[in-house]
Amino acid sequence: MHTRLIPSTRTPLPVIGCGTWLGFDVGSKPLDMPQRGEVLAALFETGGSVVDSSPMYGSAEQVVGDVLQSRGSRNRAFLATKVWTSGRQAGIEQMNRSMTLLRTRHIELMQIHNLQDWRTHLPTLREWKAQGRISYVGVTHYTEAAHPELEQVMRTEPLDFVQFNYSVASRGAEQRLLPLAAELGIAVLINLPFGGGKLLRGLREKPLPGWALEVGCTQWNQVLLKFVLSQPAVTCVIPGTSSPLHMRDNAMAGKGPLPGPEFWKSKLAELGV
Repeated sequence: MHTRLIPSTRTPLPVIGCGTWLGFDVGSKPLDMPQRGEVLAALFETGGSVVDSSPMYGSAEQVVGDVLQSRGSRNRAFLATKVWTSGRQAGIEQMNRSMTLLRTRHIELMQIHNLQDWRTHLPTLREWKAQGRISYVGVTHYTEAAHPELEQVMRTEPLDFVQFNYSVASRGAEQRLLPLAAELGIAVLINLPFGGGKLLRGLREKPLPGWALEVGCTQWNQVLLKFVLSQPAVTCVIPGTSSPLHMRDNAMAGKGPLPGPEFWKSKLAELGV
């Protein structure tokens, strides 16, 4: 799998990861746990490492922690989670709980989920980074309506990572956020690369064009992921899945040719998107 450098440390990061929203919220369904273990095994076996979660995602953090411990694969994961509450002490307690659930004393990336009370949490995250409890500090959101506020935080606060939405169906990040991240040296995680799923479902009704095979795509999900990776400012894409097969299919988008933005201009018109 291709890697891209985290600008603040020049550390390589695999370009395809795994989001855990919905798909890993199965703590009350023990029979579903082995399949989630196979999803992470597929991620690691195909060269990926980023596993993104949040306290907002129900039991997802606990499921990820249990899987990594039971399979002895914590050292293969780049764990990214979030603080999603208001108030300094509440944030500290929530982040400590995340470490307990994830069964780790160190988290690679701690993010402020949807910018909630970010002015309060950022100093705490910086303290934890200085103490070695986390490696990187970031902020997140998932809607284009929040892009102006994300831009403000990126311009005024030193960050290692920013996470936001970008897809064929939602291209607003091309205007300001992606160029700004490149300018400031901030790593970018992309959520909702399939546009929430509706776009992918619609495309599956169409035959795969010949040019898709030329750039190493055998599935529509790979086409959409390679589109996101056409932006050099994107460090890693984190599509969510609960299927080991889909995880392997997604990972293939991180291999082979990665055409740049110019390639996609005519191709998107051809697809009618």
